[in-house]
Amino acid sequence: MKKLLTALLITFSVLGFSQNLISNVPNRNTTSLNGVWNYIVDPYQTGFYSFHLDQYDKNEKPAKGAFFSNYHAQNKQELVEYDFDKSPTITIPSDWNSQVPELKYYEGNVWFKKSFDYNLASKKRLFLYLGAINYKADVYLNGKKLGTHEGGFTPFNYEVTSIVQPKGNYLVIKVDNTRHKEDVPTVNTDWWNYGGITRDVTLIEEEASFVEDYTIQLKKGNANVISGFIKINNLEASQNTISVSIPELKINFKGKADSHGLLNLEIPAKKISYWSPENPKLYDVTIDFNGKKLKDQIGFRTIETKEDKILLNGKQIFLRGISIHEENAKGGRANSPEDALRLLNWAKELGCNYVRLAHYPHNENIIREADKMGIMVWEEIPVYWTVEFTNKNTYQNAEDQLTASITRDKNRASIIIWSMANETPISEARNTFIKNLASHTRSLDNTRLISAALLTKKETIDDPIGEVLDVVAFNQYLGWYGGNLEDAEKITWKSKYNKPIIVSEFGGDAKAGFHGEKNERWTEEYQEYLYIQNLKMIEKIPHLSGTSPWILVDFRSPKRLLPGIQDGYNRKGLISNEGEKKKAFYIMQDWYAKKKKEY
Repeated sequence: MKKLLTALLITFSVLGFSQNLISNVPNRNTTSLNGVWNYIVDPYQTGFYSFHLDQYDKNEKPAKGAFFSNYHAQNKQELVEYDFDKSPTITIPSDWNSQVPELKYYEGNVWFKKSFDYNLASKKRLFLYLGAINYKADVYLNGKKLGTHEGGFTPFNYEVTSIVQPKGNYLVIKVDNTRHKEDVPTVNTDWWNYGGITRDVTLIEEEASFVEDYTIQLKKGNANVISGFIKINNLEASQNTISVSIPELKINFKGKADSHGLLNLEIPAKKISYWSPENPKLYDVTIDFNGKKLKDQIGFRTIETKEDKILLNGKQIFLRGISIHEENAKGGRANSPEDALRLLNWAKELGCNYVRLAHYPHNENIIREADKMGIMVWEEIPVYWTVEFTNKNTYQNAEDQLTASITRDKNRASIIIWSMANETPISEARNTFIKNLASHTRSLDNTRLISAALLTKKETIDDPIGEVLDVVAFNQYLGWYGGNLEDAEKITWKSKYNKPIIVSEFGGDAKAGFHGEKNERWTEEYQEYLYIQNLKMIEKIPHLSGTSPWILVDFRSPKRLLPGIQDGYNRKGLISNEGEKKKAFYIMQDWYAKKKKEY
């Protein structure tokens, strides 16, 4: 068993996590590169290709016209047709759509440049960490290409130790948010395709050997043992002793990393105060390697299923939830702790103990705030609608995004569900695709539940991938995309699976402040009636363990075009984008108050 665990962890750290993503960045020695950057809009990729479409960064000596070289004319005669320093500025992290009116609908290439100085101490190493860039990023430092990353919502990093200099560094990033059918997500989504460097840009300074990644969680099946691993980057044989301390639990563990830089942990623990919505206890944890301390705040809890019940710390729970998009009050990509608190505080007011973060991994800010507030989290990757399930590269892209998400968030107690997909049409290729993702997830983290938001248009839950899910979730829109609200309580649902069921989406649109009869679409009264009737139906669903209606707040979507009502917004929010609570908000709030008393 020990050999098997070691093999799995080596796979986890070395093979499955080939990106070598550094975890727990907020608690490391960092320097922010956020702030004002210059940008150049480049729809024809003039700074990337010659007029014969030769890619500049594939040449040994890039041409002057390569934007990543940040070249300036050496005399008045020399022809150079760009200049970052004379170009407009934008705030990073951000999206260009909400910051620059002319770019509201723009999809294409934009170059960003940030100049900075950095004095790197002798024998130290430096990494560039990018929280998320949507969608494809080509990254250059001082004219040298660091790499290309695809995926709009996951972090990535590069070592820049040999490239950074004390003065005059220039970081250039080409960002392309063009949609492609083979991407994850694909071309068709129901949210705004915000382009840009949408999360923090950070420099991480580390020792020659350092703690790159770790898991410190309760062992599956034993709530009195803390287990996991610690992975050392660039282990030196003479420095392989690692200690883990959790003072409140009187834990002082010491061990030695193996030749792969890996230390497996299994630590008995007594009198743990388990994390829960009622008691969001976080313990101060310190990993000490070679005299360098890395701190974290970790909650310990168990999450499992037993037949058709979800158990938190061995006790049955009902997930009183809401779905959330990562959008701020101004209608741009949310990226700050304040944005996270705004959304989570509304969820708390609604009566939620759980949120579904749709349809992609959200900013780390909201996960850490959920840890502190005691809100359970469903985290999802954007395998959304009709990605190319037969395309091997598309699958690898999805798996890479899943890997990065788990790497970043696996020590957060709030996350209880990893979601593989949303509303994907059934086919053999799709079934294989999602089952493989589920298997990959379990190889990386066997302590959490796996689900996916299924799409069903009948009252029978029999999707084949339900076989591999711990929790069967489905979306349904009675009264909005078909169905008769008057007969809602007569509808009977059946499930093929004796597993917990979550109604992961239901709802309908209403323009805040627009009133009328309950049978008039777009009114608050119609949305209110829709919620009343849907809840009568939902109450009778067998194995019901939670709901996460669609959605907390109205959000931007270019698919929503009705003038005077939608105006580029999906209006299914219980709260308007202006912060006004609709009548349906209070229906859901009352229902959750009742559910809270039952569990």
